[in-house]
Amino acid sequence: MVARENLMFENQAEAAQKLIEILPVNDFKKDDYIIICSSLDAVGLVDIIARNLKIGYEILFSEQIYAPNNPECAIACVSETQEIVIIEELVKSFGINLDYIYGQSNRKYEEKILKNIYKYRKGELLQNFENRNVILIDEGCESGMTALACIKSLTNLNAKTIIYATPLIPNSVAKNLGVLVDEIFCVHNISNFVSVDFYYREKTQTKAETIVQILEESPYYLPLQKKEGDKTNAVLS
Repeated sequence: MVARENLMFENQAEAAQKLIEILPVNDFKKDDYIIICSSLDAVGLVDIIARNLKIGYEILFSEQIYAPNNPECAIACVSETQEIVIIEELVKSFGINLDYIYGQSNRKYEEKILKNIYKYRKGELLQNFENRNVILIDEGCESGMTALACIKSLTNLNAKTIIYATPLIPNSVAKNLGVLVDEIFCVHNISNFVSVDFYYREKTQTKAETIVQILEESPYYLPLQKKEGDKTNAVLS
């Protein structure tokens, strides 16, 4: 059994560096890759990786849906392309009607996801990823629900290949996601997974203003670089 201390990261910066060490960086330089950040909490980590690899990135927004009788139990997830992933075992055990999930999905999309699209991407929708190789990254994977929603969205946006990369993932989830993506890279593949926050010694939720600052100062966050025209090409070349 691996000691807990050997699975711990000091913070997101260390987790980013450890993930960079196991990524096939030279392969990424040969083809047309784009990084997709799968959560706002992971923006700091993803920006470090994007700067190191010199690859542009976008954010794919999603929101979790919680059980009506347990506001801490996520039962589904909806993405900005309105792909819905449902944990059927929980839905059945709680006796939740699917109409509730679809209604909540619409509400989350209109009240949360669209708001984030306007706030962090100036209202622009994700573009088609045809002939693009995608690296989907998060700060950690717990149930795999958000990752699955993002993978479904990227597949429907015609991504050529999808690589999933994360510092932390449960062994069972890695096996399930492995059949849906081209490759998975993880620093720690954990059998008895606790929670993402458990494996970070210093883990604080990133404030909205901090996220905006990171994105505005980054030469690799594509939605803001697109606004500056030729500057993007100069920076990313």
